[in-house]
Amino acid sequence: MGQQQLLLIVLGVIIVGIAIVVGINLFNSNAESSTKDSITSEAMNLGAMAQQYYQKPVAMGGGGNVFSAKNGGTGWTIPTAMQTSTDADFEGTAPVVTDTSVVITGTPLNKSYTWKVVTTVTPTNISTVVK
Repeated sequence: MGQQQLLLIVLGVIIVGIAIVVGINLFNSNAESSTKDSITSEAMNLGAMAQQYYQKPVAMGGGGNVFSAKNGGTGWTIPTAMQTSTDADFEGTAPVVTDTSVVITGTPLNKSYTWKVVTTVTPTNISTVVK
């Protein structure tokens, strides 16, 4: 009877160990997915702000139908308070601004993530890709 009890204890420890490893992997995967969603949301918000700048007249602090400083405006830039968030750094990869588009790159602060979120903003469209 002692061998059977020992075998059941060992089997129970193995099952619990496997469950813990699976749980940790699921947690890490969910954390990374949540970070992607958060950075994507922040980048889309920045894209909407860039479109607002594009549509505002220069006299009201906008771009007058350009994203760059071509019409006498200042050109669109990421607001100082939004250059770094809890999940990403947008400042280290300054936006690429042309007359008709802005490209915003969000780099995760967690260095173990090897992807970036790239958002392209045009006057009528905002598209985001995780690369």
